[in-house]
Amino acid sequence: MAATSSKAESTLQKTSLDVYTESDKQQHKSTSDTVILREVDRESSQDLDSDEDTTPGLDEFSGLSPYERKRLKNISENANFFASLQLSESAARLREMIKRRQPPASKRKKPKKRENETGCRRSMRLLKVDPSGVSLPATPTQPTLIEDENPMLPPGPLEMTPENQDADSELFKRFLQTWAEVSKTSGKNTEKDLPNIKSYKANLNGMVINEDTVRKVTKGSVFSVALHPSEIRTLVAAGAKSGQVGLWDLTHQSKEDGVYVFQPHSQPVSCLYFSPANPAHILSLSYDGTLRCGDFSRAIFEEVYRDERSSFSSFDFLGEDASTLIVGHWNGNISLVDRRTPGTSYEKLINSSLRKIRTVHVHPVHRQYFITAGLRDTHIYDTRHLNPRGSQPLISLTEHTKSIASAYFSPLTGNKVVTTCADCKLRIFDSSCISSEIPLLTTIRHNTITGRWLTRFQAVWDPKQEDCIIVGSMAHPRRVEIFHETGKQVHSFFGGECLVSVCSINAMHPTRYILAGGNSSGKVHVFMS
Repeated sequence: MAATSSKAESTLQKTSLDVYTESDKQQHKSTSDTVILREVDRESSQDLDSDEDTTPGLDEFSGLSPYERKRLKNISENANFFASLQLSESAARLREMIKRRQPPASKRKKPKKRENETGCRRSMRLLKVDPSGVSLPATPTQPTLIEDENPMLPPGPLEMTPENQDADSELFKRFLQTWAEVSKTSGKNTEKDLPNIKSYKANLNGMVINEDTVRKVTKGSVFSVALHPSEIRTLVAAGAKSGQVGLWDLTHQSKEDGVYVFQPHSQPVSCLYFSPANPAHILSLSYDGTLRCGDFSRAIFEEVYRDERSSFSSFDFLGEDASTLIVGHWNGNISLVDRRTPGTSYEKLINSSLRKIRTVHVHPVHRQYFITAGLRDTHIYDTRHLNPRGSQPLISLTEHTKSIASAYFSPLTGNKVVTTCADCKLRIFDSSCISSEIPLLTTIRHNTITGRWLTRFQAVWDPKQEDCIIVGSMAHPRRVEIFHETGKQVHSFFGGECLVSVCSINAMHPTRYILAGGNSSGKVHVFMS
């Protein structure tokens, strides 16, 4: 019994460490039972044979083994002992004492601001208060002006002042005087003067390029190229993405530069022609909604047509005297302009059946017909049946599957039409009989994917040889190619180190064997005999 008491005391010391735990009476009892069982099991093997007391109250367990009777006796005694200590009541009292001692949680109170207390010193200017204490009136907010990257040039004529040279220099004055006196010396070539393909190839083989015939003419990509029809002097005109028009006189003296750059427009110059009636006039059309005529004799760029609400894409001459023009708009509209009428407005504005117009070209013989290149359709119209509210085309060419870059009649008879499409095909149609349908004659496979940074290709006819077309090439080494209307390649212009870039826009002289090609950096490459 004394051994049991010592074991109970040690067990009590272990259990007293858990007085402050939150458990009920049954949890303490089960814990003490577990501890007692462990102690009894540890010593039962030692006292199993010697300790065989017959404890009163255990008669009903007389059938158990001595070990089991000893174990049950210890459990009963320990349970009575822990119950006499009243540990659960002590733990409950301690919990109540802890709760009473804990202070209630309270938020920090903000000090009240005294009404007469002087605050921090602040700037009266930032508070928008007058020194006398009167509030200042609110300053009116001015609207922020967004600067236009390409502001429109003022209406009216502009002086022909070169940006790269002095306008008062003797060289520039002599340049204007020379080209003002140049007249067209030969009439329009006819079909009987058309050389055969063999002699044509021989003449092409004699055209070469060198360092003197390559020059940077404009700033930025070349969007249009034109050659003056003179047979004694060579003048190349180039329209740029920046709105510049560059003139390059290749017959200049060696000490002269020969390049004169003007700024008649504020956006890309997409179309450029020398006047067929007066070669001293050069007409330029721009995305900025203006069409101007550069007059060498008066040294001005006269405004022919202006529409600030629209953007122009292309134009052509309706009459051989260059007095009437047809202008294509990017939004699909068509304007008829008469230069003899005062003002800079149109005579008639027509809504076409196209959503967008890229190029416009007039039939060289039957000038009442003109062809337009749209997004995926090419239409032929008759100017005699144009309706301002909406006009339907005479003929629609629907063979194209992607965007169309250009469409042009053949230069002498207009019996053929060439189109350039983004599906890497050049198509030639038979337009000798303009009826309800125009048959497709030839399809030429040609890479027309120029990408984002290069000007799109436009296949054009050679004005001397109307059965041959000229187009740029993406092939290496760089070249300019000529194809026959049957699809056969006639010639390729290679330039070696003088031609290391893609000439997207090309033009051929109407009577001489001179080819000018412009690239996307403003350079013009000239092949000549």
